[in-house]
Amino acid sequence: MESHEGIAMKALLDSRATGLFMDTTFAKEKGFKMEKLKKPLLVRNVDGMANAGGAITYQVKCNMFFKRHIERARMDVCNLEKTELILGMPWLAVHNPEIDWEKGEVKMTHCLPICGRRKQEMKERKVRKTEKDEDEEVLKKLVPGRFWKWKKVFGKKESERMLV
Repeated sequence: MESHEGIAMKALLDSRATGLFMDTTFAKEKGFKMEKLKKPLLVRNVDGMANAGGAITYQVKCNMFFKRHIERARMDVCNLEKTELILGMPWLAVHNPEIDWEKGEVKMTHCLPICGRRKQEMKERKVRKTEKDEDEEVLKKLVPGRFWKWKKVFGKKESERMLV
């Protein structure tokens, strides 16, 4: 799709899906630019049966906007019948959205800066640092667990040092 106008769509959040998928008919009707894959991907439905639309042979790249969240996504194009878009486990794991199933609300509160949140939101974020190197409780709240192997650099003394 070459235009800059948005297309409203409904997405299904599916923790059993193994990727991001867009329906073939929807992609064609809305004029998305479909790129042929070098190698077809076999697709199976939840029941284990091969998808009636056959193997995945195309993908689309598009911008996704949801409230203040923005990202560039690659989606495999396949037969989803009545569903326009499926956001599967890879997407859920990266974004870890807060979902209120009773209210049907989704909040994008755990995204990393790599998601491409709008500049205004990034400006609103404030960098905080701990007052004491030993204050591990504060560090636990400020530093995601996957960065703990480098926790020393988040200490007051180390964070004020410039490396060249």
